[in-house]
Amino acid sequence: MSQAEPLDQASVFQLKGSMLAITVLELAQNDLDRLERQLSVKVAQAPNFFQNTPLILALDKLEQGAEALDLAALMAVCRRHGLRTLAIRASRAEHIAAARILDLPVLPPSGARERPLNPAGSPPAEQKKPEKPAEPVTKPTKVVSTPVRSGQQVYAPGGDLLVLAPVSAGAELLADGNIHVYAPMRGRALAGIKGNTQARIFCKQLAAELVSIAGHYKVAEDLRRDPLWGEAVHIHLSGDVLNITRL
Repeated sequence: MSQAEPLDQASVFQLKGSMLAITVLELAQNDLDRLERQLSVKVAQAPNFFQNTPLILALDKLEQGAEALDLAALMAVCRRHGLRTLAIRASRAEHIAAARILDLPVLPPSGARERPLNPAGSPPAEQKKPEKPAEPVTKPTKVVSTPVRSGQQVYAPGGDLLVLAPVSAGAELLADGNIHVYAPMRGRALAGIKGNTQARIFCKQLAAELVSIAGHYKVAEDLRRDPLWGEAVHIHLSGDVLNITRL
């Protein structure tokens, strides 16, 4: 790591590998030039790790009072270094609005906030009843009938993704629901990306770089050892284990 740009508490960002397949980038400052330099150093140290890595951008730790964040430019910086943004983690209205414009999922902030205790003798504040969570919105299946090329990313928010053409190595399929590929699947397929453990992946020919359901994943090195490599398969989650069965 460069002595000029140490990754410490003063850094623009902090990378955290989650227990799942997704990397979290916590942005501490709105300084895209400095972020670009630090990512260049990080990629030079571990270039293989930063090849089409799924990413969550955490904006909930950004310092208050900073100039407006250009979310599209931030995603472009990450993409240049091999990081593919799947969602953001945010609480500020302007960040959520920017994510909606880009059709990007928004995750809730991490961790609980501190609350001041009631002063001695003062009556406790009236507790509000928790609001009923909103019913999930199910969207129609997204259908793709043309080949998905290397470097392309196709996302089906709120529903299933159905691909009728080959998916090249380096391409990425994302869905909140199931993924169906009725052709050779050589790229990445991430189903149930918002935590839907019932999501499934179906493909006519398994040759993927990575498959993931609700963050539980297998990479090509593991998949090639499976006797169903190259076959038509159905992938589903059982506990924390991805099961691959013949279609």
